[in-house]
Amino acid sequence: MAKKDSGTATTAGADAPGYEQARDELIDVVRRLETGGTTLEESLALWERGEELAKVCRRWLDGARARLDASLADPAPASGPDDRG
Repeated sequence: MAKKDSGTATTAGADAPGYEQARDELIDVVRRLETGGTTLEESLALWERGEELAKVCRRWLDGARARLDASLADPAPASGPDDRG
């Protein structure tokens, strides 16, 4: 599956997950931490992975916000029958 370009620089590299993939994995990590039953080492590894995934999600959301802000700041000129000269 091809990745959509969000218009933002991917500082994590080309193998960084998309927003939905990162969000879904983050949900799974949180669920596993809340359930318990893992060793301290496993819990720490899950926590670190969750932090990484949260940063990926934040970058995607920040990029989306920047695109929306840019779009709203530079509206396309209205075209209508009077604009054709």
